[in-house]
Parts: sequence; structure tokens; C-alpha cells
Amino acid sequence: MTVRVRADEGGVTVVTLDRPERHNAIDLETAGELTAVWRRLRQDASVRAVVLTGAGGRAFSTGVDRSVEIPQPPSPYAMDDPLRTVGPKANDLWKPVIAAVAGMACGGAFYLLGETEFIVADETATFFDPHTSYGMVSAYEAVYMAQRMPMGEVARMALMGTAERLTARRAYETGLVSEVTPVGEALTAAIRAASVIASYPTEAVQGTVRALWAAKEATLTQALARAPQLIALGNLPPGRQAALFAARTPGFRTR
Repeated sequence: MTVRVRADEGGVTVVTLDRPERHNAIDLETAGELTAVWRRLRQDASVRAVVLTGAGGRAFSTGVDRSVEIPQPPSPYAMDDPLRTVGPKANDLWKPVIAAVAGMACGGAFYLLGETEFIVADETATFFDPHTSYGMVSAYEAVYMAQRMPMGEVARMALMGTAERLTARRAYETGLVSEVTPVGEALTAAIRAASVIASYPTEAVQGTVRALWAAKEATLTQALARAPQLIALGNLPPGRQAALFAARTPGFRTR
């Protein structure tokens, strides 16, 4: 199993991406497990709040595992994206989900972070979007982040690619992160917040979650609907992407 699920006290469940040797990158197995977990938690009345985190401390997640080949339909009008169904809201889970981030969170990790209620990060956390550096369109990722950060900050992160990373403190200043903790304490802080929320009447909590998402649902739905076409038009062929990835040079600026 690449996703661990642990029932905590007081109606809180902790979901952990458990591929630390791959920086918790999401392969097809992990994507399927995440979908199954959200659907299962949706049906479990004992679960009142969820904390989502990554194992190992080096990364929350680095998005899709680049070693995985994802077969695509032959039609230019269709695209299969295994990350489209890895988030809680994509699986109709309207229980509050809080992310606890340590280390790197980048690329496809934003599919998950974009569907949480808020994010707690420790001081090691960094956020970046490598797509453009490797000849790929940042569509879904940029759309999700545009719901959480000022447009200029999203644009800079998406367009600067691997050259820059946002620190936890800068992510807090832009509104992406709601709390910054000392090293190693993000999960504890997220569970503490989830425990408070789980102690409240569940009908009121879930109704509030649904109301908050309704406020941006139309815009988000319209923007995500355009993503497949933009990706199909703008992505380099896989071979050229792989060459850019292989030729990457170390080093980046943090801000």
C-alpha cells in the first residue's frame, strides 16, 4: 500500500502518502488508492475531519511519478490525467481536509493541496511548479493555486518553473499557507486544528465546507474544463520533455 490511513482520536483520520523513497510521487497505484480512500471516508460516519500529509519529511509530494507511462487515447480531443481524481472534492468528500506539509510540495501535489480546506506547513516546506521548465503546460496546477493565491504570485510560480521555490514563510504571506510551524510540527498542528473542527456538530461543519466551495465552484469548473485542450496544444512530446528533465541543472532561488 502506498497510502496509509490511521484513525486518530475524536473523529480525526490521518491520510499519509507513503512513498518517501520517491518523494511521495503519485504513480497509478497511489492514484487509485487515494480515490478509494476518499470514497471510503465519505461513507464512514465516524470520520469527522481528515489530515493529509506525506511520509519521510523530505516531501509532501512531488506530483506524478515521472517513471510511470500514462497511455493516452489516440484522439486529440481526449486526454487521460490520473491525478484528476486523487483529491477529496473530486470524490465528493465534503468533510474538512487539512494538509500538513513538510519538505517539497510541487507540480501535481497541487491537485491535492488545491482540494484541502487549508494548509499547515513547517519551516522546511517549499512550493514550486516545474512544468514550464520541462516543456509542459501548468494548467490544472495553476488553476487550483489561482483559487488560493494572488494572480501575480501564481503566475510567477508557474512561469519561473524550477528556478524559484516559495518558502513556507512566503507561502504564508501570500495566503497559500494558513500556519507555519517549527520543523517537524506541522502534522501535530494540523491534527490539533482538525480535532477542534471534529468536535463541532458535523452537519454544521460539512455545510460550511460545502458553502465555501460553492463560492468558487463555477469559476473553478470553467477553468478546469479548458485545461485538457491547453495541455494538448502546449505540451512538448514526451521524448522532448524527458530530455529537458534529464538535462536539468541543480540550483534554485528561494523567496
